Amino acid sequence: MRTSKPDTVSAVLARGRLGIPSVVFFVIAAAAPLTVVAGGATTGYAVTGVVGIPVSYLVVAAILALFAVGYVAMSRRIVNAGAFYTYVTHGLGKPAGVATAFVALLAYNAMQIGLYGGFGAVLAQFLQDRYGWNTTWWLCALAAWAAVTVLGLLRIDLNGKVLAVVLVAECAVAVVFDVVMVSNPAASVSFDTLAPSHIFAAGIGAALVTAITGFVGFEGTVVFSEETKDPRRTVPRATYIAVTIIGLLYGLSAWAMSVATGPDNIVDAARTDGTDLIFNLVSPHLGSSIVTVGRVLFITSLFAALLAFHHTVARYLFALGRERVLPAWLGRTSRRTGAPKAGSIVQSVIAVAVLIGYAVASADPIVHLFFWITVTGGLGVLILMTVTSAAVVGFFARTPHRDGLWRSAIAPLAAAGALAAILVVTIQEFDVLLGVAATSPLRWWFPAAYGIAAVLGAVWAVILRATRPDVFTAIGLGADSATAPVRTPDATRQPA
Repeated sequence: MRTSKPDTVSAVLARGRLGIPSVVFFVIAAAAPLTVVAGGATTGYAVTGVVGIPVSYLVVAAILALFAVGYVAMSRRIVNAGAFYTYVTHGLGKPAGVATAFVALLAYNAMQIGLYGGFGAVLAQFLQDRYGWNTTWWLCALAAWAAVTVLGLLRIDLNGKVLAVVLVAECAVAVVFDVVMVSNPAASVSFDTLAPSHIFAAGIGAALVTAITGFVGFEGTVVFSEETKDPRRTVPRATYIAVTIIGLLYGLSAWAMSVATGPDNIVDAARTDGTDLIFNLVSPHLGSSIVTVGRVLFITSLFAALLAFHHTVARYLFALGRERVLPAWLGRTSRRTGAPKAGSIVQSVIAVAVLIGYAVASADPIVHLFFWITVTGGLGVLILMTVTSAAVVGFFARTPHRDGLWRSAIAPLAAAGALAAILVVTIQEFDVLLGVAATSPLRWWFPAAYGIAAVLGAVWAVILRATRPDVFTAIGLGADSATAPVRTPDATRQPA
């Protein structure tokens, strides 16, 4: 009896549909610029009490640019929608690769599903304030879920156009707000919050953790590599463009808020106004219609991130199904649109199940879904980037190349060290990030989930090696795994 697997047509994503701009739109949309500017930066000031949030964004951007050196060097040699999973497989071995895949699925599902809580709560509040409509967060979240489910099954380039419109508009509004805030300082234009000395101040660890969460999504350039017109050119350029735009926008916006309130008052203002801070600061100087547009774009920013992370999860499921690490039917794409149909549907099913669970439990959508779950997702991506930097070094150490020591060893080693340091601080201060007591078991339960996922992945890889060696051999092959021969159980049985 032959093991079912996707055929070579349905196991290949639609090629040549994405150029550099489209990939940039996807990954920056996942980072949700206006959401980070209005929500992330403000929360960073309020939670950490650190005034050096602007410089922390710039430091994180520099670290991630360093990470990108080895990351894109790998992308020129390996084109696979599995991204982190594939790179770790080639750099550290198949068990480590499957462990990474399980961590990635948990992390990106957490990011995507957690965003529904923020979207639902913010939209419900907006409808109440603007139109007097009394609705629930979960109804708004389900409306977004329905739209994401449909868009997830359509052509990837059409989704890119939707994200492009939303992204350009929200970035433009963020820049306009920045100009207004800097033009109307509390006293005088001060650069205190950008001082490098803040890097060594107390609490900077928590600030860096907050900052790095805002960048989650930029690394997704590789996830779309199989669908780009020229992956070896598109992925590197899109990655560097994304890091640069995100870093500058975040740093500028966080600094502009401190100028409008005054550096000494920014923490108190953030704690008092929360996510309304940026809108309250510009309201006296802009027409109400422009501020309303900004609030609407805050909501659409959340939706754009939902859509982008949905695509990321679907493609991870596709990559694992195509190589039969997970059920083979996950590795099938739509013949009409080229989208990873099965993976997209599975992600939607998981998301709606969680939303229904939170609604039934009457849990707080902002604290328990949006904040706790997305912070946990950010932790997972930080783990993935740290391990991948080590994998880059391992890959180039065993592979003949002409990439030079900077790309193959120095930059990825430095990135691994910096990311590992932030990871340690993140776990140490996870109680602060969750807003729970230092003795709360939650501070360990959330990070421990990734340890469990990694162990399950590694054990599953070992089981595959013993029981299905043909599948184990194909791990990390990507599209080539669709043409690998499938052996019967008799053919794979080893002699006694």
